[in-house]
Amino acid sequence: MKIGFMVNNVMTEKADYTTTLIALAATNMGHDVWYIGVSQLAYGCDDAVHGAATRTVKTKYHSLSAYVHALQGIKAHKECIPLDQLDILWLRNDPAEDVNSRTWARLAGVNFARLAMRHGVLVLNDPRGLSEAENKMYLQYFPEEIRPKAIISRDPDEIKDFIRQQGGYAVLKPLTGSGGRNVFLIHPNEKANINQIIEAVLQDGYIIAQEYLKAAVAGDTRLFLMNGKPLTYKNKIAAISRVHGGNEDMRSNISAGAHSQKAQVTPEMLTLAEIIRPKLVKDGMFLVGLDIVGNKLMEINVFSPGGLDSCERFEKVKFSQEIVRALERKVTDIKYYNRQFDNAEMAVL
Repeated sequence: MKIGFMVNNVMTEKADYTTTLIALAATNMGHDVWYIGVSQLAYGCDDAVHGAATRTVKTKYHSLSAYVHALQGIKAHKECIPLDQLDILWLRNDPAEDVNSRTWARLAGVNFARLAMRHGVLVLNDPRGLSEAENKMYLQYFPEEIRPKAIISRDPDEIKDFIRQQGGYAVLKPLTGSGGRNVFLIHPNEKANINQIIEAVLQDGYIIAQEYLKAAVAGDTRLFLMNGKPLTYKNKIAAISRVHGGNEDMRSNISAGAHSQKAQVTPEMLTLAEIIRPKLVKDGMFLVGLDIVGNKLMEINVFSPGGLDSCERFEKVKFSQEIVRALERKVTDIKYYNRQFDNAEMAVL
């Protein structure tokens, strides 16, 4: 199997990234694994999309750090390849990372992937679904029973009115963003600073003002779904609990100082996952990360959800290998059925 991982920048990939974990598993299972940065794409006169791709020397790797070192080292193999020669192109770049410095790159992967998809490569997650889900507004397409109350606005007065309706408590965050940047918990004694906080978040565009859930004080749970269902291997579910980095910091992002621990997946979480499954399947979302507080869905991470390495560490099973086996089955199905299915359908079969 030939698989290509679309990333923001090959040289900024890290050992603890979920992409690295899956790429290492695929490489060690004998597959041909390529990395392609979003700035390394081109559409040629041959009506095909090409990518300046990088792969490691073909050998067994015993650590994630060794794999990244080989990928970014001088011995890495580089080649310009037509993307339609891949069996699978997996979009693992995070558009939010390019919001400020490379606005042109935000949806480059999605747009080029759509062209490549016409010539037979299976694209994950489905680029049409990703176009709809490219910011946090995607959450509002799911049943209101499972998500916090929220408004999306650039009107400071409207936002402050929402906060008053919530008893002075709310979470403010930019519509487009990741990693916990410019995420604030507002509480009643914040009145003196509310204007400055709103102004800071407005610098990133629209603001989501969201109901604050008291259960969030304990952090949240990231639950991985594959093919619309909880990612499960050897009766273990891929999930982690993320605890805030400090008493004054309510963000559960690992990059914002939170730490992870073994998760207790509750029946309520599994029910929530089942409720959102139909739309995820319809949108061709192969692998996503759900951020859950209590019985509420706070966020759906569809581009490059992280934390799978912690899931493997706590549960002591190789979820990454199960993901690669799922990819192998898709490639086999495509061969037998000669691509009679739509890309979004094949993405979640």
